[in-house]
Amino acid sequence: MTRALEAESHDTATRETAPSRTDEGSSLDSIFSFQELARLDEALTMSSRETGLRFTLYIGDLGKQTRVRAEELHSHSGADPAESVLVAVSPGQRVVEVVTGAAAARRIPDRACALAVLSMTGSFAAGDLVGGIVNGLRQMSDQAGHPSALRHPH
Repeated sequence: MTRALEAESHDTATRETAPSRTDEGSSLDSIFSFQELARLDEALTMSSRETGLRFTLYIGDLGKQTRVRAEELHSHSGADPAESVLVAVSPGQRVVEVVTGAAAARRIPDRACALAVLSMTGSFAAGDLVGGIVNGLRQMSDQAGHPSALRHPH
């Protein structure tokens, strides 16, 4: 897949990270179906709601320095980067980068991110890009748990 798309939950979009088509030769529908976009949006929204962290997604080419580009996207994704998690997927490069802010990293350690990426890449290899992303987001949000303000004492 060589087409690029930036997608994230509609309630957290900024001008820089709002969905945009960068492959002029194709329509948005040929990249993802409406159902796939809805699944991605729901996964991002639920992950953000359940954890209190801001999850964003970038799908597209990350250039030669994939980590540097992912960190740039994370820093410009709006709101408080410390409470944010960016999942950057470059299918054409076969790269997944997860960038967590300082507060998010305390709740989702590197090992949990690595396990989520491993799960995602397994799905990607089987041809399921959307399912892999959805499952990876679910794993990271499960690891993060609910924000302390929403936890109920037992």
